[in-house]
Amino acid sequence: MRTGDFNYELPKELIAQEPLYDRDNCRLMVLSRSAGEVSHKIFHDIKEYLNEGDCLVLNNTKVIPARLIGERIPSGGKAEILLLKRTGADIWETIVRPGKKLRCKTRVSFGNGLLCAEIKEVLPDGNRLVQFEYEGIFEEVLDELGQMPLPPYITKELKDKNSYQTVYAKYEGSAAAPTAGLHFTEKLLDQLGQMGINIAQVTLHVGLGTFRPVKVGDVKAHHMHSEFYRINKQAADMINNTKKNGGRVICVGTTSCRTIESAADENGIVVPKEEDTDIFIYPGYKFKVMDGLITNFHLPESTLLMLVSAFAGRENVLSAYKEAVEEKYRFFSFGDAMLII
Repeated sequence: MRTGDFNYELPKELIAQEPLYDRDNCRLMVLSRSAGEVSHKIFHDIKEYLNEGDCLVLNNTKVIPARLIGERIPSGGKAEILLLKRTGADIWETIVRPGKKLRCKTRVSFGNGLLCAEIKEVLPDGNRLVQFEYEGIFEEVLDELGQMPLPPYITKELKDKNSYQTVYAKYEGSAAAPTAGLHFTEKLLDQLGQMGINIAQVTLHVGLGTFRPVKVGDVKAHHMHSEFYRINKQAADMINNTKKNGGRVICVGTTSCRTIESAADENGIVVPKEEDTDIFIYPGYKFKVMDGLITNFHLPESTLLMLVSAFAGRENVLSAYKEAVEEKYRFFSFGDAMLII
């Protein structure tokens, strides 16, 4: 299986640069897994496709303002540090720019000294371990100085930080949003609850590996990034009981999918867990739990597109994407949505 098998042509003007004001008013393409047929709806029409007793799985991770822009000490040259994962007391694994200037023992100042950083170690993959110095509470300092770590294909400045958070975001730790969830409003979730739809919340802290392209020709040779996830007993029981009672488990986003598929045993029973996962889902994978998927339109040759293709079939997905381009859907993080069922 070749990476090039998951390529498609996308005009740049279809890459959404900002979110819609009304979250649930984006377009929704509905793709039938069995027939490969598509229909065109508005996102709040999703109620038509969900039944009493079904279960939606939401990823309640919260994006931190992980992008810090400061000055190198003492040169004053610009430096950028992107937080990936906390590894110790005030020590974070990060991505830095410019890499050639940010070697071990280099110091960086942010906000005229409100926050300082020192490069402690250069990791084999080029990431840096950085130790921070500050007064007060780190999260409050970060909220004041940090910017949302938007993916590189979004070049427009984000006016409202909350527009890159789901309405149910709860646990801080992500370097990117679980973007399929951005389309839900509190009102829509309430309506679904009143319809008898079960809503299970899990947590997977999204890493920037999400945006990294597959650089090897053979899909199976790709090394998948690792991300922390947590699923508690309440969520696991809700998902398992849904399956037991004949309902469908529908994941909101590829991160929710990766969470429950990682936590499921060989019999498809979801087990409460708290650990890292590097599960890589591509065509040929046998899904143990998921029956439906709500997702955005993903980058060519990305692991996310491969996951969607594993669920709905590569030819079905690429045909649907071709139609989405022709119909001028909005693509990627702030773009329109797809329901595969």
